[in-house]
Amino acid sequence: MSESWLNLEGKTVVVTGGASGIGKAVSQGFLNVGANVVIADMAPQAPEMEDAPGKMLYFQTNVCDAENVEAMVAKACETFGTVDALVNNAGINIPRLLVDPKDPKGQYELDEAVWDKVCAVNLKGVFLCAQAVGRVLVNQGSGVIINMASESGLEGSEGQSVYAATKAAVVSLTRSWAKELGKQGVRVVGVAPGIMEATGLRTIAYESALAYTRGITVDDLRAGYAKTSTTPLGRSGKLSEVADMCVYLASERSSYVHGVTINVAGGKTRG
Repeated sequence: MSESWLNLEGKTVVVTGGASGIGKAVSQGFLNVGANVVIADMAPQAPEMEDAPGKMLYFQTNVCDAENVEAMVAKACETFGTVDALVNNAGINIPRLLVDPKDPKGQYELDEAVWDKVCAVNLKGVFLCAQAVGRVLVNQGSGVIINMASESGLEGSEGQSVYAATKAAVVSLTRSWAKELGKQGVRVVGVAPGIMEATGLRTIAYESALAYTRGITVDDLRAGYAKTSTTPLGRSGKLSEVADMCVYLASERSSYVHGVTINVAGGKTRG
């Protein structure tokens, strides 16, 4: 795709959780096509990005803090004049079992603290960022909100019920906000990645917890990622493929795509 085909040069995009994982790839994708990118992330320092024609602003942001989010959006507008798109990507996943018969109320059984933490980031954070950026978009009568869901939100996921539930809620929020904001000239869409290539976010703590909830070893879990037998394309997704989808959805080339969540999962489904 050429930059002129997308016409995103000089547009301003906020990417939450943009310092690592999928978010970093998305940020790089927008920088590569000449967009201004505001990376909003909890990391204390800005990430190192590849040289690209776009300009970057880093703002340390807790997406669960309304004042912090509003300050981030205000800084984005002060620096670049406005905001044209939001990629609502920040999220966390803490694998837990609803009931652990081997260790009731133990380390890997779901408790209120884990429930509240995952819901705060994955739902409250999505709401606060969408509202703060949404006000700017509605005021100018144009723009795009891209909510990062997950294939697990559509299919469910063993050991990841809270994460999957929040991502299912993101799909529903996308549909609802599309009905509200479409009347104001603002598009709302979702992206649901499936099994992706490993990143630094796939920590040993995360893998140990998920393996435990599924009654397998960490080596078995990693072998399952590599096998991807449930994915018709027979491989894990590339982070750049999610980024490409987000870049497309933020452009006018997708101007009639609205209120839907698009799977980027290699055809993976229950069937």
